[in-house]
Amino acid sequence: MLGLVGTIPEKDFPLVHGPVTLEGENIYLGGSRIAINRGTPALIAAAAETLSYLGCPGPYCYLVGDIGSGEGCRQLYRYLTRSIGEHSFKTLALHYFQPDVTLFKEMLAAIMALPVHPTLIADAGFMYVAKMGGDAAQFDLFTPDAGELAYLADEKAPHPFYTRGFILHDENLVPDLIARAYRHNNAATYLLVKGASDYIASREGILEKVDQPSEAVLEAIGGTGDTLTGIVSALIARGMAVDAAAIQAARVNRLAGLYARPTPATQIDDLIKKIPRALEETFRDSEGS
Repeated sequence: MLGLVGTIPEKDFPLVHGPVTLEGENIYLGGSRIAINRGTPALIAAAAETLSYLGCPGPYCYLVGDIGSGEGCRQLYRYLTRSIGEHSFKTLALHYFQPDVTLFKEMLAAIMALPVHPTLIADAGFMYVAKMGGDAAQFDLFTPDAGELAYLADEKAPHPFYTRGFILHDENLVPDLIARAYRHNNAATYLLVKGASDYIASREGILEKVDQPSEAVLEAIGGTGDTLTGIVSALIARGMAVDAAAIQAARVNRLAGLYARPTPATQIDDLIKKIPRALEETFRDSEGS
């Protein structure tokens, strides 16, 4: 089973958890209807679409509202620490969250105490807090963009705000930033670095660079990084090796963007609807190679 954890930017949205259904432009969770836009809802929808294509059960999700105060996140940290053992997750992807090192470490300890702990994926805030607490190596995959990677690469920055200026957020420097993040033990076993080119890497170096097809219009459409994390999480939960899943997901996400025929008016759910077609093509190509 795939577990997904994240937030939505609504102050009064309660902590909800359960299986997710995907209908049109919304996801449904615990009696709540949530519009698919950027952020965790886009990740959930992309993962659900991928799992549906693969003939697998949908993800089990945990969501809470938080507009930046951290109150909702702290509530969900504590809930997960108490209840994570109630489900047998093969893969657990942790998304947008306010960092709290103490509560994070308590939650991580509960996960690691499970008889079989899941493959762990972290994006955004969870990467930040894993680095802050010195726990990056406990994770199997981080999915940063170039700016987030710069923070991981800065061994002295206690917070993303304090990433040093000489560690530039220049995508041309991505291979150097990857090497630096691993040198200082601030990266997961694998990295999937999202951007104009997607890099899949490990401590051994760059494993693959995926840059085609390329749709420049997508750069202005929020949520494409979230869909990539959702796709790779679903593929890993399905049983693919982490590195192979990362490469496949990068190709699928780009093909879905191409098939959406993006314009400045394109919404992220337009891309998500094309994921099955993109999966079909990438699997067909893999079988033919």
